[in-house]
Amino acid sequence: MDFDRDAVLTSFVAETQEGLDLMEQSLLAMESRSGGPELLDDIFRVAHTLKGNATSLELDDLKSFAHAVEDLLDVLREQNAEMTADIISLLLKAVDELRALLSATPAGSPKLTPQQLKVRKQIGNEVAARSQRVMEPNSKAEQPANATPATTAPGIANRTLRTDIDKLDRILNLTGEIVIAQGRLRRMIEKADGELRRDLLELQGETERLFRELQDEVMRVRLVPIGAMLRQNLRTVRDLANSHSKLARVEVTGEDVEVDTTILEHLKDAVLHMIRNAIDHGIEPPPIRKKKGKNPCGLIKISAAHVGGYVVVTLQDDGAGLDRPKILQKAKQLGFYLNANPASDAELYQILFRPGFSTAESVTELSGRGVGLDVVKRNVEALHGSVEIASEVDGGTTVTIRLPLTLAIIDGFSVQAGSNTFVLPQQYVVECTELPSSNGKSGNSGVLNLRGTALPYIRLREVFGQCSASTGRENVVVVKVGDFQAGIAVDHLLGGMQAVIKPLGKVLCGVSGIAGSTILGDGKVGLIIDVPGLLQGMVQSGLQGQIS
Repeated sequence: MDFDRDAVLTSFVAETQEGLDLMEQSLLAMESRSGGPELLDDIFRVAHTLKGNATSLELDDLKSFAHAVEDLLDVLREQNAEMTADIISLLLKAVDELRALLSATPAGSPKLTPQQLKVRKQIGNEVAARSQRVMEPNSKAEQPANATPATTAPGIANRTLRTDIDKLDRILNLTGEIVIAQGRLRRMIEKADGELRRDLLELQGETERLFRELQDEVMRVRLVPIGAMLRQNLRTVRDLANSHSKLARVEVTGEDVEVDTTILEHLKDAVLHMIRNAIDHGIEPPPIRKKKGKNPCGLIKISAAHVGGYVVVTLQDDGAGLDRPKILQKAKQLGFYLNANPASDAELYQILFRPGFSTAESVTELSGRGVGLDVVKRNVEALHGSVEIASEVDGGTTVTIRLPLTLAIIDGFSVQAGSNTFVLPQQYVVECTELPSSNGKSGNSGVLNLRGTALPYIRLREVFGQCSASTGRENVVVVKVGDFQAGIAVDHLLGGMQAVIKPLGKVLCGVSGIAGSTILGDGKVGLIIDVPGLLQGMVQSGLQGQIS
């Protein structure tokens, strides 16, 4: 029988990565006393399966390392020994080294490094100290060389399938192309006359309904639970807190919330940087927490939830909170708010997202360079999301990230400015209103009286260099990002649509205010507006100062 080693190896790497993640999470749960003795059995099964599969694939060094880990776990099970902090730290080191060996597996049979040999020796010494049994590298307990990798038990149907993300991206891209084709087809049908037009429109409506169901299913295939990504940070919190003489633990809720796999990849860095900030700036050392009447062990709560068509990820710590006077002083030193204090905490805390801004007095391995929250902001905005900060003195800090469920297709509101069509993401649109003639037909920006409230606005056609004055009635689309609300003046309102996001070419990739492009129903290209970027440009240009 033909043996496709590459295919088996790919499956082995994917399954082993999942097993090592489970092993790490179980060890952390045992350390925090949040799990029972059955967790040790789970850890042992991972090591045993890894050793057997490595044996069948002739990965000798990986097999020997896994066998050493299995021996230690076996002794701990037999003696019903307590999992001390030293043992857990040693096993976590073993997990790290197993990951390193696994990552080198596709290139061939990896060899143990000096560090890995040292860890294996430490494991062997621990086994020898706990048991009179001598480790035998070729013990009879090992599986024979012709053993096959562990598979699903007989009689249990395999109801899951691994597939390449690129294939899912291609399928989703095709569904987007069909959305465009359907829009063009409907326009053509609407131009027809007579009985045939009515029948064709009815058939088209049924086709669109079926396609929407298909599109929803394709989107669901790309959705994955966010819990696995959030729980990866348990180890990070433990190690960072220990290295800075602090105690911290993590509570994760909303693990079953599903999000597009592309968004999940970009969200990892944002969550990691928020955790680093929480430990360095938020969680106090145990003696200080005791003086404040707090639990010496700090708590970081990470939660995820679906709110409408979005996923909201919240990270909350119970630390010291943000030092508002210190942040304001640093902001003024850098030239912000020279004439007046910011109107609200939310406005001030947005300063924390500026590149290079940091209140740390010295640079540490965690912070001090002003890049952490800047990374969070850039990653979130790249996903067409928003991020907000709230804080309470000695009550902790809460960072809230709001993201769309998918990046491939968005609900948009199309407008015309000059001779071009633009698409505004529907999530930012609040309302539409007419621009009074008293505001004039020219000028890049201005202020509109919206029900007694001053609303700054900009003319979209002039922002992008189409400086000819409008000949008809102008409209304003009121948009809101966070607490900041502004208007975008356009020539015509075209209405809602589904926009399939296409990447920008190299020429437009760095243009401020443009998030992407889409193909319109008539086959032309429309630009998708980066609303947060556009409003940020308004603030930086001093327009906000004109209305204060």
